[in-house]
Amino acid sequence: GVDIFFFVNIVLINCQPRKEKMMTGLEFPDISPIMFSIGPVAVRWYSMAYLFGILAGWYLINRNVKKYDLGLSRTNVEDMVFYLTLGIILGGRLGYVLFYGKGYFWENPLRILEIWQGGMSFHGGVLGVVAALWLFARKINYGFLRLTDLVVLYAPIGIFCGRLANFVNDELWGRITDVPWAVRFPSGGYLPRHPSQLYEAVFEGVLMFIVLNMLWRYRWVRERHGFVSAAFVALYGVFRIAMEQFREPDEQMGFFFNSFTMGQILSLPLVLLGVSVMARLAMLRKKQS
Repeated sequence: GVDIFFFVNIVLINCQPRKEKMMTGLEFPDISPIMFSIGPVAVRWYSMAYLFGILAGWYLINRNVKKYDLGLSRTNVEDMVFYLTLGIILGGRLGYVLFYGKGYFWENPLRILEIWQGGMSFHGGVLGVVAALWLFARKINYGFLRLTDLVVLYAPIGIFCGRLANFVNDELWGRITDVPWAVRFPSGGYLPRHPSQLYEAVFEGVLMFIVLNMLWRYRWVRERHGFVSAAFVALYGVFRIAMEQFREPDEQMGFFFNSFTMGQILSLPLVLLGVSVMARLAMLRKKQS
């Protein structure tokens, strides 16, 4: 009789419906994507992130030019910042349209102009900046790689600000997770997700800024034009590939070969290019020493 009673109890317990696991994750902060408004004009955090990054870079480039006597006037720097701004905006937006648009923007061409809605490609921005600096270097008869070395020192500031703006805009969030610091993004279905924008802000912004500026202190690095640029390209590629493991791929793109995201595919050539250029310049230094 005891055995039958025990058996019945086990059956009844297993037949009871199980309680669903409590929702984890932190609530998304109530931050408006609009920083402030003046009448009908709305100033968005996304726009201010780009503006702050450009202004901070402008200021620090001027300091660097003066400190190391790099042969550029203040007017040269002002003109260069103008070229850079065009390269960032045009390259970043067109890159997103080409790499991530999947034909949507060709069917809705006016949406290309709505950059405040997000949709800026870093890889497209790099191509835009490279084109802008190449044209400017020719205009003032200055070394192209000398310019790129100067610019990439402070590019991480803009990347940092841009990733924070992605977080505020409730976009480019990460994959579903149960880590204690997961965030329930409204546009992500209020599911607990990696705040991958913040991961990228730390690695692609803060950490890369520190590493590049530590390298710049060495005279041989400053004299090997292109070394810092190559380091920037390689580091960004490595960090982006790693961070994409936590980031939800763009809905319209999904995974390639069931494993890789578009960001990883576009970043791999950056790693190969950056490492090869650094290795070549390091070998030249070794031969000359």
